[in-house]
Amino acid sequence: MKQIMRISLGSIAIILGLVGLVVPILQGWLFLALGALLLSEDIPFFDRIVTWIENRIPPVKKPVERFRNYLRNSKKPEKTEEEENNHQFPKN
Repeated sequence: MKQIMRISLGSIAIILGLVGLVVPILQGWLFLALGALLLSEDIPFFDRIVTWIENRIPPVKKPVERFRNYLRNSKKPEKTEEEENNHQFPKN
């Protein structure tokens, strides 16, 4: 469900960014960057673009990394086999 929401919001941001490049009221580059960041988790093309920007502009690397960590941590963590096998029963 979160993946669908992330892809939808990213696509809307990309569309707004493209419109913003033509219309002077919107900041097109801002929406394009936000859309690329949102889509970078699910679409490899945008992941490559974001990685290229990180390598090209080093001051951007930390904020982008924080945003990516936020997106990754918003997912439910999966249990490892070890955690599933270690059932602890309450002591009476």
